[in-house]
Amino acid sequence: MPNVDLSISCFLKDGFNLKKHLIDFLEINNDELDKRLINGIDDLASLHPGAFNETNAGNFYEERVGDAHLIDLASWHLNSSNYIADTLRLQQKFASGKVLDFGGGIGTHALAASFLPEVEHVWFVDLNPQNRSFVEHRSKEFGIEDKISVFRDLDSTSDVVFDSLICLDVLEHLPNPAKQLKIFLDKLSPDGIALMNWYFYKGENGEYPFHFDDPDLIENFFSTLQLNYLEVFHPFLITTRAYKPLIRIN
Repeated sequence: MPNVDLSISCFLKDGFNLKKHLIDFLEINNDELDKRLINGIDDLASLHPGAFNETNAGNFYEERVGDAHLIDLASWHLNSSNYIADTLRLQQKFASGKVLDFGGGIGTHALAASFLPEVEHVWFVDLNPQNRSFVEHRSKEFGIEDKISVFRDLDSTSDVVFDSLICLDVLEHLPNPAKQLKIFLDKLSPDGIALMNWYFYKGENGEYPFHFDDPDLIENFFSTLQLNYLEVFHPFLITTRAYKPLIRIN
């Protein structure tokens, strides 16, 4: 393992050198980046009208958002670092073996997982090609590209059974999150752990236009979750939960 620091204290300091990585990757200066970070949420939301719905959600994230998604996620990780740090602590508690980071965004959790001695390898999956390129850039900057494989979708990992699965701030963006839970079940080892959260809420004034909040969708999601997963207690006061596959005794 290269002599790099991807500890939680390092994340709290600078998001794993996030701003420097963005400046190099986007080929902009620090002032330009700061302006974009301030307007990140609004810039992403401005792409929404008429462009995002249940039939084209995948295409929206793959073809439309571009680097606006990078900036939005970077702003969130830098401004909510204490919360993100707790999700990293949770990952540190459970992650081991072969790890899937599904919809991993700017790579915070994939990078941190690759640094854990219990982790064999990390598979990073994200629809957005800019996100994938950025994570490849970051892993090379840290010299850990041999511990992270980057893919567009799970089809490219068809022969892998994962010991740990990370899916944070993703499920609410999917038109059928219950279906995704079943896919995860097939990809997770019987003793595996899935770390997941969700936020099925568009906001009082539509401030989360990229979230699905249909009541039937939500009910189907929770029914599927309760039938197939058993929650594992953890002590962190965050929205992310830990689950293992539910083994039924006939």
